[in-house]
Amino acid sequence: MNKKPTIIGLSGTNGSGKDTVGHMLADKHGYLFVSVTELLRAEAKRRGVPVEREYLRQISAEWRRKSGLGVLVDKAVAEYQKDAGKYSGVVMASLRNPGEADRLHELGGTMVWIDADPRVRYGRIQANAHHRGRSGEDDKTFEQFMTEEAAEMQSSGDSATLNMLGVKERSDIFLQNDAADLKDFQTQIERALGL
Repeated sequence: MNKKPTIIGLSGTNGSGKDTVGHMLADKHGYLFVSVTELLRAEAKRRGVPVEREYLRQISAEWRRKSGLGVLVDKAVAEYQKDAGKYSGVVMASLRNPGEADRLHELGGTMVWIDADPRVRYGRIQANAHHRGRSGEDDKTFEQFMTEEAAEMQSSGDSATLNMLGVKERSDIFLQNDAADLKDFQTQIERALGL
């Protein structure tokens, strides 16, 4: 890659390290990190519904039906454009609909897919639930965790529903994050993005 990307989209399996990558790119490389999942959590709280994956999926599908499949990308880019001079770019996580990957590419962005072994990912989520303020939301058995993930991997309705496999198919960079050594993973990310 010749030029540092201005717009980066992160997707991947739950607990693979998307937020970790977003925060690292913000802290170390000057990107604005926008968690689209946090936008959905804020909307769930505003509506007074439980902050649970099923409700977040419903809200995101509703927004896509109303404002287009790339609405979450557009919201993240709008946040960046408010103060674009302060940042080297915008990185957004977690994109879960193929229309979001398509919109990101229309804007010249780079789509990154992150994965890790399911048991490693589940362990990370359980270990970090309190720190991330998601104790109740992430209080699931491994079987529940895998069932929820399966529901998000393929479309369960119209084109506005989640379809993470469709995002994976549209990704430009693929990273595996099984190791406990965060430094090695950061080096892998920086090399892949040309940072």
